[in-house]
Amino acid sequence: MTGQTPGTAPGNFLPNFCSLRSAFVVLVSAELLAMVLALAGEASPADFWPALALRSLYVQWIAVLATVALCALRRPLSRLSHGAAGAAAWTVITLTAAGVAVAATRLVPQPFEPWAFAARTVAVAAIVAALLLRYLYVQHMQRERAVAASRARFEALQARIRPHFLFNSMNTIAQLTRADPALAEAVVEDLADLFRATLADAGRLTTLPEELDLTRAYLRIEAQRLGPRLRVAWDLQGLPDDARVPQLILQPLVENAVYHGIEPAAEGGVITVAGRFRRGTVNLSVRNTRPPPGAGAHRSGNRMAVENVRARLAVRYGDEATLTVGQVDGEYQVRLTIPHPFVEEEA
Repeated sequence: MTGQTPGTAPGNFLPNFCSLRSAFVVLVSAELLAMVLALAGEASPADFWPALALRSLYVQWIAVLATVALCALRRPLSRLSHGAAGAAAWTVITLTAAGVAVAATRLVPQPFEPWAFAARTVAVAAIVAALLLRYLYVQHMQRERAVAASRARFEALQARIRPHFLFNSMNTIAQLTRADPALAEAVVEDLADLFRATLADAGRLTTLPEELDLTRAYLRIEAQRLGPRLRVAWDLQGLPDDARVPQLILQPLVENAVYHGIEPAAEGGVITVAGRFRRGTVNLSVRNTRPPPGAGAHRSGNRMAVENVRARLAVRYGDEATLTVGQVDGEYQVRLTIPHPFVEEEA
Protein backbone atom coordinates (compact mmCIF):
# COMPACT_ATOMS: atom_id res chain seq x y z
CA MET A 1 0.00 0.00 0.00
CA THR A 2 1.31 3.38 -0.94
CA GLY A 3 1.12 6.65 0.85
CA GLN A 4 -1.85 8.91 0.62
CA THR A 5 -2.57 10.14 -2.84
CA PRO A 6 -1.74 13.82 -3.24
CA GLY A 7 -4.76 16.01 -3.58
CA THR A 8 -7.17 13.69 -1.78
CA ALA A 9 -9.08 14.63 1.30
CA PRO A 10 -7.48 14.07 4.71
CA GLY A 11 -7.79 10.56 6.08
CA ASN A 12 -6.99 7.11 4.82
CA PHE A 13 -8.61 3.92 3.62
CA LEU A 14 -9.55 2.54 7.05
CA PRO A 15 -13.32 2.51 7.63
CA ASN A 16 -15.02 3.73 10.78
CA PHE A 17 -14.72 0.68 13.03
CA CYS A 18 -17.02 2.38 15.54
CA SER A 19 -19.99 2.08 13.19
CA LEU A 20 -22.47 -0.77 13.48
CA ARG A 21 -22.05 -1.61 9.80
CA SER A 22 -18.30 -2.12 10.10
CA ALA A 23 -18.67 -4.13 13.30
CA PHE A 24 -21.26 -6.38 11.67
CA VAL A 25 -19.02 -6.99 8.66
CA VAL A 26 -16.08 -7.86 10.93
CA LEU A 27 -18.14 -10.31 12.98
CA VAL A 28 -19.57 -12.04 9.92
CA SER A 29 -16.10 -12.30 8.35
CA ALA A 30 -14.73 -13.74 11.59
CA GLU A 31 -17.45 -16.37 11.68
CA LEU A 32 -16.70 -17.36 8.09
CA LEU A 33 -13.03 -17.72 9.03
CA ALA A 34 -14.00 -19.92 11.98
CA MET A 35 -16.04 -22.15 9.66
CA VAL A 36 -13.10 -22.49 7.28
CA LEU A 37 -10.77 -23.42 10.14
CA ALA A 38 -13.26 -25.96 11.47
CA LEU A 39 -13.74 -27.53 8.06
CA ALA A 40 -9.99 -27.71 7.49
CA GLY A 41 -9.13 -29.08 10.92
CA GLU A 42 -11.74 -31.77 11.59
CA ALA A 43 -11.80 -35.02 9.63
CA SER A 44 -14.84 -36.46 11.41
CA PRO A 45 -18.27 -34.92 10.74
CA ALA A 46 -19.29 -35.67 14.31
CA ASP A 47 -16.53 -33.40 15.61
CA PHE A 48 -17.35 -30.51 13.29
CA TRP A 49 -19.97 -28.69 15.36
CA PRO A 50 -18.07 -28.78 18.66
CA ALA A 51 -14.94 -27.64 16.83
CA LEU A 52 -16.89 -24.85 15.10
CA ALA A 53 -18.33 -23.64 18.39
CA LEU A 54 -14.90 -23.53 20.03
CA ARG A 55 -13.21 -21.85 17.09
CA SER A 56 -16.06 -19.35 16.69
CA LEU A 57 -15.73 -18.30 20.31
CA TYR A 58 -11.97 -17.96 19.94
CA VAL A 59 -12.00 -16.08 16.63
CA GLN A 60 -14.87 -13.81 17.67
CA TRP A 61 -12.98 -12.74 20.79
CA ILE A 62 -10.06 -11.69 18.61
CA ALA A 63 -12.36 -9.91 16.14
CA VAL A 64 -14.32 -8.05 18.84
CA LEU A 65 -11.25 -6.92 20.77
CA ALA A 66 -9.43 -5.85 17.60
CA THR A 67 -12.49 -3.88 16.46
CA VAL A 68 -12.74 -2.18 19.86
CA ALA A 69 -9.03 -1.30 19.73
CA LEU A 70 -9.28 0.12 16.21
CA CYS A 71 -12.36 2.11 17.24
CA ALA A 72 -10.52 3.53 20.25
CA LEU A 73 -7.56 4.47 18.02
CA ARG A 74 -9.74 5.93 15.31
CA ARG A 75 -8.65 9.55 15.69
CA PRO A 76 -4.87 8.99 15.71
CA LEU A 77 -5.18 6.47 12.87
CA SER A 78 -7.17 8.97 10.77
CA ARG A 79 -4.18 11.32 10.76
CA LEU A 80 -1.88 8.74 9.17
CA SER A 81 -1.19 8.08 5.52
CA HIS A 82 -2.55 4.97 3.81
CA GLY A 83 0.63 2.97 4.36
CA ALA A 84 1.17 4.01 7.97
CA ALA A 85 -2.48 3.44 8.86
CA GLY A 86 -2.42 -0.01 7.25
CA ALA A 87 0.74 -0.99 9.13
CA ALA A 88 -0.68 0.30 12.42
CA ALA A 89 -3.97 -1.54 11.95
CA TRP A 90 -2.13 -4.74 11.02
CA THR A 91 -0.01 -4.43 14.17
CA VAL A 92 -3.07 -3.86 16.35
CA ILE A 93 -4.81 -6.96 14.95
CA THR A 94 -1.78 -9.25 15.33
CA LEU A 95 -1.03 -8.02 18.85
CA THR A 96 -4.66 -8.55 19.81
CA ALA A 97 -4.51 -12.09 18.43
CA ALA A 98 -1.32 -12.72 20.37
CA GLY A 99 -2.89 -11.46 23.59
CA VAL A 100 -6.00 -13.60 23.17
CA ALA A 101 -3.83 -16.64 22.35
CA VAL A 102 -1.75 -16.19 25.50
CA ALA A 103 -4.89 -15.77 27.61
CA ALA A 104 -6.41 -18.88 26.02
CA THR A 105 -3.37 -21.00 26.87
CA ARG A 106 -3.65 -19.87 30.50
CA LEU A 107 -7.39 -20.58 30.77
CA VAL A 108 -7.85 -23.67 28.60
CA PRO A 109 -5.39 -26.60 28.48
CA GLN A 110 -3.95 -27.10 24.99
CA PRO A 111 -2.94 -30.42 23.40
CA PHE A 112 0.33 -28.86 22.26
CA GLU A 113 2.92 -26.36 23.43
CA PRO A 114 1.45 -22.93 24.38
CA TRP A 115 4.04 -21.05 22.34
CA ALA A 116 3.23 -23.13 19.23
CA PHE A 117 -0.49 -22.45 19.67
CA ALA A 118 0.15 -18.71 20.05
CA ALA A 119 2.50 -18.70 17.06
CA ARG A 120 -0.13 -20.38 14.87
CA THR A 121 -2.75 -17.89 16.01
CA VAL A 122 -0.53 -14.90 15.28
CA ALA A 123 0.44 -16.30 11.87
CA VAL A 124 -3.18 -16.87 10.82
CA ALA A 125 -4.23 -13.44 12.18
CA ALA A 126 -1.35 -11.72 10.35
CA ILE A 127 -2.26 -13.31 7.02
CA VAL A 128 -6.00 -12.66 7.39
CA ALA A 129 -5.38 -9.08 8.54
CA ALA A 130 -3.13 -8.39 5.56
CA LEU A 131 -5.74 -9.74 3.14
CA LEU A 132 -8.52 -7.78 4.85
CA LEU A 133 -6.60 -4.51 4.85
CA ARG A 134 -5.64 -5.00 1.20
CA TYR A 135 -9.31 -5.51 0.35
CA LEU A 136 -10.29 -2.35 2.24
CA TYR A 137 -7.58 -0.40 0.44
CA VAL A 138 -8.74 -1.58 -3.00
CA GLN A 139 -12.35 -0.73 -2.12
CA HIS A 140 -11.30 2.72 -0.96
CA MET A 141 -9.37 3.42 -4.16
CA GLN A 142 -12.36 2.33 -6.25
CA ARG A 143 -14.55 4.78 -4.35
CA GLU A 144 -11.95 7.50 -4.84
CA ARG A 145 -11.91 6.85 -8.59
CA ALA A 146 -15.70 7.00 -8.66
CA VAL A 147 -15.66 10.34 -6.84
CA ALA A 148 -12.96 11.68 -9.16
CA ALA A 149 -14.90 10.56 -12.24
CA SER A 150 -18.07 12.16 -10.93
CA ARG A 151 -16.22 15.39 -10.17
CA ALA A 152 -14.70 15.40 -13.65
CA ARG A 153 -18.14 14.94 -15.22
CA PHE A 154 -19.53 17.73 -13.08
CA GLU A 155 -16.69 20.06 -14.03
CA ALA A 156 -17.26 19.16 -17.68
CA LEU A 157 -20.91 20.01 -17.19
CA GLN A 158 -19.89 23.33 -15.68
CA ALA A 159 -17.74 24.05 -18.73
CA ARG A 160 -20.58 23.12 -21.10
CA ILE A 161 -22.99 25.92 -20.29
CA ARG A 162 -24.48 26.16 -23.73
CA PRO A 163 -23.11 29.20 -25.56
CA HIS A 164 -26.52 29.87 -27.07
CA PHE A 165 -28.04 30.10 -23.57
CA LEU A 166 -25.44 32.68 -22.54
CA PHE A 167 -25.77 34.67 -25.78
CA ASN A 168 -29.57 34.57 -25.67
CA SER A 169 -29.52 35.67 -22.05
CA MET A 170 -27.24 38.59 -22.85
CA ASN A 171 -29.44 39.59 -25.79
CA THR A 172 -32.49 39.43 -23.54
CA ILE A 173 -30.76 41.64 -20.98
CA ALA A 174 -29.75 44.12 -23.70
CA GLN A 175 -33.35 44.39 -24.91
CA LEU A 176 -34.75 44.72 -21.40
CA THR A 177 -32.21 47.41 -20.53
CA ARG A 178 -34.03 49.77 -22.89
CA ALA A 179 -37.57 48.53 -22.32
CA ASP A 180 -37.59 47.62 -18.62
CA PRO A 181 -34.37 48.42 -16.71
CA ALA A 182 -35.69 46.99 -13.43
CA LEU A 183 -36.51 43.65 -15.06
CA ALA A 184 -33.12 43.66 -16.81
CA GLU A 185 -31.43 44.04 -13.43
CA ALA A 186 -33.46 41.13 -12.04
CA VAL A 187 -32.41 38.92 -14.98
CA VAL A 188 -28.76 39.88 -14.43
CA GLU A 189 -29.07 38.87 -10.77
CA ASP A 190 -30.62 35.52 -11.74
CA LEU A 191 -27.86 34.91 -14.28
CA ALA A 192 -25.21 35.78 -11.69
CA ASP A 193 -26.75 33.31 -9.22
CA LEU A 194 -26.74 30.60 -11.86
CA PHE A 195 -23.10 31.16 -12.79
CA ARG A 196 -22.08 31.38 -9.15
CA ALA A 197 -23.56 27.92 -8.63
CA THR A 198 -21.92 26.43 -11.73
CA LEU A 199 -18.51 27.71 -10.63
CA ALA A 200 -18.84 26.41 -7.06
CA ASP A 201 -17.14 23.34 -5.63
CA ALA A 202 -18.48 20.18 -7.27
CA GLY A 203 -18.94 18.48 -3.90
CA ARG A 204 -20.83 21.35 -2.25
CA LEU A 205 -24.16 20.59 -0.64
CA THR A 206 -27.03 23.04 -0.65
CA THR A 207 -30.46 23.05 0.92
CA LEU A 208 -33.42 21.88 -1.11
CA PRO A 209 -35.08 25.35 -1.03
CA GLU A 210 -31.86 26.91 -2.38
CA GLU A 211 -31.73 24.38 -5.22
CA LEU A 212 -35.38 25.09 -6.04
CA ASP A 213 -34.68 28.84 -6.01
CA LEU A 214 -31.77 28.29 -8.41
CA THR A 215 -34.07 26.34 -10.72
CA ARG A 216 -36.66 29.12 -10.56
CA ALA A 217 -33.97 31.68 -11.43
CA TYR A 218 -33.02 29.65 -14.52
CA LEU A 219 -36.66 29.39 -15.59
CA ARG A 220 -37.20 33.12 -15.10
CA ILE A 221 -34.32 33.80 -17.50
CA GLU A 222 -35.70 31.40 -20.10
CA ALA A 223 -39.20 32.83 -19.64
CA GLN A 224 -37.95 36.23 -20.80
CA ARG A 225 -36.71 34.61 -24.02
CA LEU A 226 -39.45 32.06 -24.73
CA GLY A 227 -42.37 34.08 -23.43
CA PRO A 228 -45.74 32.26 -23.37
CA ARG A 229 -44.19 29.23 -25.08
CA LEU A 230 -42.68 28.23 -21.74
CA ARG A 231 -45.29 27.27 -19.17
CA VAL A 232 -44.19 25.96 -15.79
CA ALA A 233 -46.31 24.16 -13.21
CA TRP A 234 -45.00 23.75 -9.67
CA ASP A 235 -46.43 20.97 -7.52
CA LEU A 236 -44.40 20.95 -4.29
CA GLN A 237 -45.97 19.68 -1.08
CA GLY A 238 -44.47 18.96 2.31
CA LEU A 239 -40.80 19.14 1.30
CA PRO A 240 -38.41 19.54 4.28
CA ASP A 241 -36.57 22.86 4.31
CA ASP A 242 -33.54 21.31 6.01
CA ALA A 243 -32.98 18.61 3.38
CA ARG A 244 -29.50 18.94 1.88
CA VAL A 245 -28.77 17.90 -1.70
CA PRO A 246 -25.80 18.21 -4.07
CA GLN A 247 -25.85 21.58 -5.80
CA LEU A 248 -27.09 21.61 -9.40
CA ILE A 249 -28.99 18.35 -8.99
CA LEU A 250 -32.34 19.65 -10.32
CA GLN A 251 -31.53 22.64 -12.56
CA PRO A 252 -29.72 20.60 -15.26
CA LEU A 253 -32.78 18.35 -15.58
CA VAL A 254 -35.04 21.37 -16.04
CA GLU A 255 -32.59 22.75 -18.60
CA ASN A 256 -32.85 19.47 -20.50
CA ALA A 257 -36.63 19.78 -20.43
CA VAL A 258 -36.44 23.28 -21.96
CA TYR A 259 -33.88 22.25 -24.55
CA HIS A 260 -35.55 19.04 -25.72
CA GLY A 261 -39.22 19.58 -24.97
CA ILE A 262 -40.02 23.28 -25.23
CA GLU A 263 -37.66 24.88 -27.76
CA PRO A 264 -38.38 22.49 -30.68
CA ALA A 265 -42.18 22.97 -30.38
CA ALA A 266 -43.63 25.98 -32.16
CA GLU A 267 -46.39 26.20 -29.57
CA GLY A 268 -44.00 25.56 -26.71
CA GLY A 269 -45.01 23.26 -23.90
CA VAL A 270 -45.36 22.67 -20.20
CA ILE A 271 -42.73 21.73 -17.62
CA THR A 272 -44.02 20.28 -14.36
CA VAL A 273 -41.72 20.25 -11.32
CA ALA A 274 -43.20 18.11 -8.55
CA GLY A 275 -41.96 17.20 -5.11
CA ARG A 276 -43.15 15.12 -2.16
CA PHE A 277 -41.65 13.85 1.08
CA ARG A 278 -42.73 10.36 2.10
CA ARG A 279 -41.27 7.81 4.53
CA GLY A 280 -37.87 9.48 4.83
CA THR A 281 -37.43 10.06 1.10
CA VAL A 282 -37.53 13.28 -0.93
CA ASN A 283 -39.20 12.56 -4.28
CA LEU A 284 -38.61 15.08 -7.08
CA SER A 285 -39.69 14.83 -10.69
CA VAL A 286 -39.32 16.95 -13.82
CA ARG A 287 -41.85 16.34 -16.61
CA ASN A 288 -42.10 18.05 -19.96
CA THR A 289 -44.40 17.77 -22.94
CA ARG A 290 -42.81 16.34 -26.06
CA PRO A 291 -42.56 18.19 -29.39
CA PRO A 292 -45.10 17.08 -32.00
CA PRO A 293 -43.92 14.62 -34.68
CA GLY A 294 -41.90 16.37 -37.36
CA ALA A 295 -40.84 19.24 -35.12
CA GLY A 296 -37.23 20.29 -35.52
CA ALA A 297 -35.80 18.39 -32.59
CA HIS A 298 -32.25 19.13 -31.52
CA ARG A 299 -29.72 16.76 -32.99
CA SER A 300 -27.74 16.55 -29.80
CA GLY A 301 -28.30 17.65 -26.27
CA ASN A 302 -26.81 17.70 -22.83
CA ARG A 303 -27.31 13.96 -22.27
CA MET A 304 -24.27 14.13 -20.01
CA ALA A 305 -26.33 16.09 -17.48
CA VAL A 306 -28.64 13.17 -16.65
CA GLU A 307 -25.76 10.72 -16.30
CA ASN A 308 -23.82 13.23 -14.23
CA VAL A 309 -26.72 13.69 -11.84
CA ARG A 310 -27.10 9.92 -11.54
CA ALA A 311 -23.37 9.47 -10.83
CA ARG A 312 -23.31 12.24 -8.23
CA LEU A 313 -26.30 10.75 -6.45
CA ALA A 314 -24.59 7.35 -6.41
CA VAL A 315 -21.36 8.79 -5.00
CA ARG A 316 -23.13 10.78 -2.29
CA TYR A 317 -25.93 8.36 -1.29
CA GLY A 318 -24.98 4.96 -2.74
CA ASP A 319 -27.99 2.75 -3.41
CA GLU A 320 -30.24 4.90 -1.22
CA ALA A 321 -30.83 7.47 -4.00
CA THR A 322 -32.13 6.78 -7.50
CA LEU A 323 -32.69 8.52 -10.81
CA THR A 324 -35.16 7.03 -13.29
CA VAL A 325 -36.12 8.19 -16.77
CA GLY A 326 -39.38 7.30 -18.50
CA GLN A 327 -42.65 8.46 -19.97
CA VAL A 328 -45.85 9.35 -18.12
CA ASP A 329 -49.00 10.05 -20.13
CA GLY A 330 -46.88 10.73 -23.21
CA GLU A 331 -44.64 13.17 -21.38
CA TYR A 332 -40.93 12.75 -20.68
CA GLN A 333 -40.14 12.43 -16.98
CA VAL A 334 -37.00 12.27 -14.83
CA ARG A 335 -37.60 11.22 -11.23
CA LEU A 336 -35.20 11.58 -8.29
CA THR A 337 -35.43 9.92 -4.89
CA ILE A 338 -33.10 11.23 -2.17
CA PRO A 339 -33.00 10.01 1.46
CA HIS A 340 -33.60 12.52 4.23
CA PRO A 341 -32.19 12.62 6.76
CA PHE A 342 -29.08 10.93 5.47
CA VAL A 343 -26.18 10.13 7.79
CA GLU A 344 -23.04 9.64 5.70
CA GLU A 345 -20.69 7.11 7.24
CA GLU A 346 -17.35 8.69 8.07
CA ALA A 347 -14.14 7.09 6.88
